[in-house]
Amino acid sequence: MSDREVLAWVYFKGVAKHMKGVVLAGGKGSRLYPLTRVTNKHLLPVFDRPMIYYPIQTLVDAGIRDIIVVTGGQNSGDFLRLLSNGKDFELHRIHYTYQEGEGGIADALRLAEPFVEGEKICVILGDNIIENNIMAAKDVFEKQSSGAHIILKEVPDPERFGCPEIAAGEILEIEEKPKSPKSKFAVTGIYFYDATVFAKIGKTKPSLRNELEITDVNNMYLRERTLTHSILDGWWTDAGTFESLLRATNLVAESGANKIPVRGIPPRHSRSSDS
Repeated sequence: MSDREVLAWVYFKGVAKHMKGVVLAGGKGSRLYPLTRVTNKHLLPVFDRPMIYYPIQTLVDAGIRDIIVVTGGQNSGDFLRLLSNGKDFELHRIHYTYQEGEGGIADALRLAEPFVEGEKICVILGDNIIENNIMAAKDVFEKQSSGAHIILKEVPDPERFGCPEIAAGEILEIEEKPKSPKSKFAVTGIYFYDATVFAKIGKTKPSLRNELEITDVNNMYLRERTLTHSILDGWWTDAGTFESLLRATNLVAESGANKIPVRGIPPRHSRSSDS
């Protein structure tokens, strides 16, 4: 066995096996109606590729190639037609599961429990797009024996997101869509969790929006003092409103997304039969 083959074997056994990826792409996309009348929000184009490609690429660039996509709505079958068996991303496995209705991020995440099989996971929302990568955050989390890790980014509208109260570099509490934000930071839709996340989801109660809030789960880790955080390098945006979808398209067109050292932006996927 060559040195390269040994390294590949170690990588597969040591990294891919112990970190799985969850892409949450359910919901009805009602804020983007009528664009979402005949398709899922996460299948809409963002510049030169479907929206769902960006979060999958984020996971792949972090060395995660064992992924489940949580879909929903009336067009879930289109994900299979688009992503197939994950060969465009050289995935080890790609699975699919279905979320009925809109029960919130935590409700969607708990559907992935049978797939996760007790391993650590990286969860990313299907409409989250970043300029660079999450390699550094993943390294931080992998050094933790347990707990969770979230990624923050300073934004002009923190009231749209989970917003942390921060003092002396420490998170004191996270509020979901606060009317009066206590910081300028948002919790991005990228989360690292240990296997206790599913038990924590089981303890959450529906919010006033009748959803299981991922912020409640993050606060449980916070109270256990096992929640760490980092600040994302480069731009970050969701693409769940007309304004943010336009912003995402413009940012990708101007500077590219999912950049990593040496490679830069990922190549556009194409079929051999394409003209």
